Amino acid sequence: MGSLNEAPASVRLHIGVFGKTNSGKSSFVNAFTGQQVSITADVAGTTTDPVSKPMEIRPLGACVIIDTAGFDDESVLGESRVEKTRLAAEKSDIGVIIFDGAGIDTELEWVQYFRDKNTPVLPVITKSDSRGTEEIQRLCGEINKRTGVLPIVVSAVTGEGMDSVSEALARLVPESFDARLITGSLVGEDDAVMLVMPQDIQAPKGRLILPQVQTIRELLDKKCIVIGVTADKMEEGLKRLSAPPRLIITDSQAFGYVYERKPAESMLTSFSVLFAAYKGDLPYYIEGAKAMEGLTEHSKVLIAECCTHAPLSEDIGRVKIPRMLRKRFGQDLEIVHKSGTDFPKDLSVYDLVIQCGACMFNRKYVLSRVERAKQQGVPMTNYGVVIAHLTGILDKIAVTSV
Repeated sequence: MGSLNEAPASVRLHIGVFGKTNSGKSSFVNAFTGQQVSITADVAGTTTDPVSKPMEIRPLGACVIIDTAGFDDESVLGESRVEKTRLAAEKSDIGVIIFDGAGIDTELEWVQYFRDKNTPVLPVITKSDSRGTEEIQRLCGEINKRTGVLPIVVSAVTGEGMDSVSEALARLVPESFDARLITGSLVGEDDAVMLVMPQDIQAPKGRLILPQVQTIRELLDKKCIVIGVTADKMEEGLKRLSAPPRLIITDSQAFGYVYERKPAESMLTSFSVLFAAYKGDLPYYIEGAKAMEGLTEHSKVLIAECCTHAPLSEDIGRVKIPRMLRKRFGQDLEIVHKSGTDFPKDLSVYDLVIQCGACMFNRKYVLSRVERAKQQGVPMTNYGVVIAHLTGILDKIAVTSV
């Protein structure tokens, strides 16, 4: 059983391992992690879907190591496997490119792919135990010449170079990776923060949802005074305080209710709005919400959920937001739902994309969705920002640039 203090995958450093079929990716992953993460065999295409393994690796800390199918897979299911590999690339904070020596042009294309996305890349030459010194020197020289980076030489059999891989990856971690805060500069030490958390049918029995847990932990780390209430106890909770809280964070579904009852001195935001900045691009989401006013009953809206749960009664993405949109723009408004990583390549057929809070995805992947929307000129926003806009209080809620 995992520790209750274990970092969720969505906030861990994602390290993707990429290379040709049978280049030694899985053997590298197993040797690097010291665990049998992936099945290995001298058969092309052993790894099909990406395999993700949460790890604690010094000096990197909490990571997710992703082993992927070969990006040159030409099997019957090859196209689907390569698509899964590209999805893993969108999630990767750092890309490890395995060079097996049998031509390097394809690997170099992937190096450029990551650089175009501002993703750090580490070139690795595998199977040093079966290569001659001249071959290794030739490969190192050619890769260094064409990428500007001297590759790490490793052997999954002997363990050669694995410590160097950890050290090299640590140097590639983006400076801003773990510097982001959910609440940004909105509150500091000794500030009182009230969390309004409705425990309705969508709340998991006996547990809090991930954004609530992460926010509470951050506020405690900041040494804030944290008060948690359900919506029906908000007013009673305020009466128990000697002064109004500096900030009230609510579930977006209760925005209207909480706004009408909050003290004038207290700032108001929601978990979803905070995660819009923490995981995505809040300024673009705000632009997207304002662009909603151009919708008509003939428009088409995509609602993208991270979770793949079965829809529940009064589900926010399946029921509440569609109801609000149709009430404003017309009952014939077309709304399409996509769950998990099922996100269309072509967004041009949509007039608006509404992304959930994305607590289950890492920021790198969410930003890849935002970039796709920007490139195709499609407005994009998120659940909390949409509800704040439709409630008429978007310009009155507290936001942070983190």
